[in-house]
Amino acid sequence: MGYAAERGVENGRKVRIDATVTEADIHHPSDSSLLWDAVRVLTRLLAEAHESHGVHRYPKRTRRAKRRALDVLNAKGARKQRKAYRDLLAVTNETIGYARAAGSSLESQPGSLEARALAAELHHYVVLAEAVIDQTERRILHGEEVPASEKVALDLRGPYRHRCQGQAGDPLRAQGHSHRRPLRSHPGLGRGGREPGRFDAGDPHARASEEDPWPASTPGRFRRGLRLESEPDRGQALGITDVSFSKKRGLEVLDMVKSHWVYKRLRNFRAGIESWISFLKRSFGLQRCTWKGWAGFTRYVGASIVAANLLTLARHL
Repeated sequence: MGYAAERGVENGRKVRIDATVTEADIHHPSDSSLLWDAVRVLTRLLAEAHESHGVHRYPKRTRRAKRRALDVLNAKGARKQRKAYRDLLAVTNETIGYARAAGSSLESQPGSLEARALAAELHHYVVLAEAVIDQTERRILHGEEVPASEKVALDLRGPYRHRCQGQAGDPLRAQGHSHRRPLRSHPGLGRGGREPGRFDAGDPHARASEEDPWPASTPGRFRRGLRLESEPDRGQALGITDVSFSKKRGLEVLDMVKSHWVYKRLRNFRAGIESWISFLKRSFGLQRCTWKGWAGFTRYVGASIVAANLLTLARHL
């Protein structure tokens, strides 16, 4: 934004905001697939413990677990499905026993930080595997309804996931400026206690100049970020001359902007961010993040945004 302001491309005095979801590169976390993931991950760590630290070689159960997971998927009737689940649970419990024994062996090795780190990783996935086993037994074998808050809602391969708009991934906020020029992103909305619809209107990086007044156009769910319920003039105190919400959320037009004409202009202006999001997903890979972990997600999104901005600036200049 600073470079665009220096070159006279953008002054950052008008902002439009929307939110979207970037999918994570994970499969749908069904009970059978999570059990298969647990066996696969623990077996990989056991092999690493044997090769790097001389731990006893334990039997591999990945082939059997994969077959039982496929039997669950293709079973015709609840009886055959439960039979496959019982065998898959037995295989997972057996692998967990191997992992516990290997973890104890690793912890007993004196002065090896790598062995202790691997033991901690084994313990981490053992805890997750036991939670999946408990969830599966309650749901499949005992017919119990497991509350959503108690379900294991993550994949054992590493990436964070967030259910939003029917997609598994992480939400981000896209912030653009006039005439399809530089766009910024704020990945990880909803993480660390922050709400998905939160908008920090006082963000000093939101525009090129902090002194100039600026209008903003956002979805209705971002109203809470401006705290208009408790502080009607908070927007003006932060330098926002007009703020237009696509859904009024109980506000009158003149409470948001100077006139109905300004409200319509800002509402139509905000619609342009949809094409920017589509552009990023079609041309810069923002539809699905293929990098693992939270750090990989932020790097992937940031690289897409930077590439799109460089191309847009080059075309304009």
